[in-house]
Amino acid sequence: MDQTMRGLGRLTMRQIHLLATIDDANSLKAAAARIGMSQPRATKSLQEIEETAQQQLFIRTNRGLSATPAGQCAIRHAKVMMSQVRSFQEELRHIADGEWARLRVGTIMGAVPLVTEAVLAFTERFPSVSIEILEDTSGELLRQLDRGDLDLVIGRSSVSPTPELYDVFAFQDEILTVVANPAHPLVGRKRVMLTDFSDSRWIVYTARMPMRLSLEQEYQQAGLAFPRTLVETRSAFATMSLVQSSQNYVALLSNDVANVFAGLGIARKLSFRLHSKSQAYELITRTRTPLPPAASEFIRLLTLR
Repeated sequence: MDQTMRGLGRLTMRQIHLLATIDDANSLKAAAARIGMSQPRATKSLQEIEETAQQQLFIRTNRGLSATPAGQCAIRHAKVMMSQVRSFQEELRHIADGEWARLRVGTIMGAVPLVTEAVLAFTERFPSVSIEILEDTSGELLRQLDRGDLDLVIGRSSVSPTPELYDVFAFQDEILTVVANPAHPLVGRKRVMLTDFSDSRWIVYTARMPMRLSLEQEYQQAGLAFPRTLVETRSAFATMSLVQSSQNYVALLSNDVANVFAGLGIARKLSFRLHSKSQAYELITRTRTPLPPAASEFIRLLTLR
């Protein structure tokens, strides 16, 4: 193992760049062309990488290369290293200009209002820093964090098959609320039961997402079948548009997002109390990966509240 480690340490940036590009290009020939390497040289480089790793990283097929589990691991680390090189270049350029580089934040829908508050505080203190905010599911955000495309994620690490890859800090509980169109017949009722939603259509997150699992657990505990006719979406805007367009829709949202919708007059919160406790919001970063100064300052502002 020590010999393998020493060998991996001698991989060139050209070889690492090739590994990182193979996954996106879907073939060795296309990857070589993208990085300006001849195909014979790319083939030899890949053989050298596999010999150094002492494992087969790719299976050769008529359709190209298919990564083995070891190959998927190699690609993930190669992408992180290339991302760090790009970040290094950016930081050096911005340091020379006397400022920081941009900040890349991923967030699940429920935490968007919390992220918004932190962004407002951050941009007020550091107006020269550009911020990229990506909203998606925890699973997709963690994949982008793995590739080095995000500096940090506000989501849930429980959806990942490899939680050991992350440093995780649970910083706030999520409260779930059901909202509906202001003209929905259940609006204004003092107490709403789960059976009262039989004539409504749920807007829910995609399967196996924590918020969706909370609703499924609610139905299971009540001894009721989970509805089959659903509208599934990852989009806050799609949820908002659907609720606004029809009296029949109801949606399970974080209380913070529900307050935004209600404040805009788009939806009303229903008097329905969930028995299932939602998972806390987590601040997630890659383990053993130094954070850029902008990310560290953003985390401080986010967790101050």
